[in-house]
Amino acid sequence: MRRAQFTATPDPLAPWLANDNIPATRPTADDNTTAAPGYAVARGWFTLSIASLVIAGLLSLAVVIGRLPVISEWLADPLFFKRCLVVHVVLALVIWFHASAAAWVALLRPGVAGLRGGQLAFAGASIGVVLLAAAGTLRGVAPVLSNYVPVLDHPLFLAGVGLFFASCAFYFLQTLLLPSTDGVLPAATGAMLRASALVFCAAVATFIAAGSGLPAGLDPHTYFEFLFWGGGHVLQVANIAAMLALWLFLLGGATARPVVSTATATALGGLLVLPHLFAPLLTARGTLNNLYHEGATQLMRWGIFPVVLVVLGLCVRHLVRTGTFARRDWREDPRVIGFLCSAGLTVLGFTLGASIRSANTVVPGHYHASIGAVTAIFMAGAYQFGRIVAPHAWQPAQKWARRQLWLFGGGQAIFALGFALAGIFGAGRKTYGAEQHVRSVGELTGLGVMSVGGLIAVVGGLLFLGLMTRMILAWHRPAPSPANSSTPALT
Repeated sequence: MRRAQFTATPDPLAPWLANDNIPATRPTADDNTTAAPGYAVARGWFTLSIASLVIAGLLSLAVVIGRLPVISEWLADPLFFKRCLVVHVVLALVIWFHASAAAWVALLRPGVAGLRGGQLAFAGASIGVVLLAAAGTLRGVAPVLSNYVPVLDHPLFLAGVGLFFASCAFYFLQTLLLPSTDGVLPAATGAMLRASALVFCAAVATFIAAGSGLPAGLDPHTYFEFLFWGGGHVLQVANIAAMLALWLFLLGGATARPVVSTATATALGGLLVLPHLFAPLLTARGTLNNLYHEGATQLMRWGIFPVVLVVLGLCVRHLVRTGTFARRDWREDPRVIGFLCSAGLTVLGFTLGASIRSANTVVPGHYHASIGAVTAIFMAGAYQFGRIVAPHAWQPAQKWARRQLWLFGGGQAIFALGFALAGIFGAGRKTYGAEQHVRSVGELTGLGVMSVGGLIAVVGGLLFLGLMTRMILAWHRPAPSPANSSTPALT
């Protein structure tokens, strides 16, 4: 009975998909996807983001296997573990986040996204991912565990990372600057996505400014740590802005009412972005100057949480005002569940961040909660993304979407809490295997909780990858005949 009541709720995506003023949303005659080149680019970015997660997952499996006592004796390269870790982190955090954001940005202006420049940007980003992944197979390459963007100190890897960042920045600028009126996303969502695209470009500008202000002769760790410190902080703001955009999009769809007005979303996005546009100027006295290092830290400390908490409060108020929680059917809606997982991890991340007092595992606890919040909402948005770009193709059943989101969100929260618990008892960060010195029951308990949460989150992640892989493959199959077809709906 609850399911019947839920599926009867009007789907707010339907008017966008059926809008006669948006010919780009019409399916082709021989497949399940929409016809415009811009939608092909959007699907390409989305596929790249999922492929990066698949490769990252395989790398994490290789790390686990490589740590087994018997197999580890066969490994001639003692840096195998950390090299796999570097590529895993870049794929799972940098490529996944920003390729996903690019897929959504493409829906703002599909006519612009499909221009040759947009296609070339996607091709460049894809080549960059291939290059950095290939660098991970080279023996003897030194890993550098710098914050935000860890690297392999090899030209192939650095070329891949640089090409990906440059391609994304070019693509975002093209989408923002060229006029177009064929977008299919709500205006408030579009305002936050534009904020995300703009601040990503500011991050790339900060990387360039930081690199030009570094003296020659630095050791690799110092060089890359300072190179990515400021821009890495700004990249997190791009992630947060994209997260807020999907909060607004998914809750607006779940309630069939906009969460905030376009003017409000634009103002909040501006408040989030504006301080970080000045990040490149922090290198004015040199990248090694304290103005750069401390300035970026203060931007992170004070420039994010006020806007996020305001948007979170507006979203909660919206759910209460629309009576969402008064209806039992909200538990069946992956859009609401995705928001709750993301919002809960956001609050947890802020709480752990405020409790950081030293360089222990509370830091990665805070960080994994924060990135988990972005990942959770990107996962929830992915189910709706397929409905927009391929409305007649196979879609994951809502029960599997719900289970996947709860598994990942709950597991990630336990994982972060375990990290924080171990840190409270003194566990150091960035130590692995024999480098770890577990001295107390508290550290051991925290690491145990972390492991359990990590396993649960991994199960949720693997389920997501399985569902997304099947959905993407369905985009390339012939569309069913009209007599036998029915439009799947993740309602």
